[in-house]
Amino acid sequence: MAGEPETETEYGAEFFRAWLTAAAVAVDREADRLTELDSAIGDADHGANLKRGFAAVGATLEKEPPATPGAVLATAGRQLISTVGGASGPLFGTLLRRTGKALGEAPAVSRTTLAEALTAGVAAVAQLGGAQVGDKTMLDALTPAAEALRTSFAAAREAAEASALSTVPLLARKGRASYLGERSRGHQDPGATSSALLIAALAEVAA
Repeated sequence: MAGEPETETEYGAEFFRAWLTAAAVAVDREADRLTELDSAIGDADHGANLKRGFAAVGATLEKEPPATPGAVLATAGRQLISTVGGASGPLFGTLLRRTGKALGEAPAVSRTTLAEALTAGVAAVAQLGGAQVGDKTMLDALTPAAEALRTSFAAAREAAEASALSTVPLLARKGRASYLGERSRGHQDPGATSSALLIAALAEVAA
């Protein structure tokens, strides 16, 4: 069951590289859907931007594989910031960089340690974007996912996916979508959707 705590295992750099590789595959697969969601309330470039960014992350990690979980995430974050245009590059880049920084130089980390680090990463995203849960942003998926990760990878995935869906009726208060006012209601937030893909990829690799 997703709600039952998992036994603790240590995860090394290889696991984290596999996570980001799986995320790149998921973003590539869902790029058109992300762009479609973004065309309704944004700039219609979310899918294409993330696809390019995560492809660059995969190439970088393959060329010079970092030796620790923290270094893998920090490297990926820097790559996203330098490759992805718009707001999503800095936001996703900050998420991964800050999570990596919180993991430090440990050669392997537990799920609960990752949950704590991800919480720090999510807080950095909130600070950068000036957003909070309920503003119809990626935080709506990431915040409950980081909390649920303390229980299990599967619980984190379920929380992220359910929360991304729950952005549909919300009024956008941050980002490009906020310019639409009431017309932003009735659309699923692309940032929350891509964030759910990232968490789903994590659960997939853990399984």
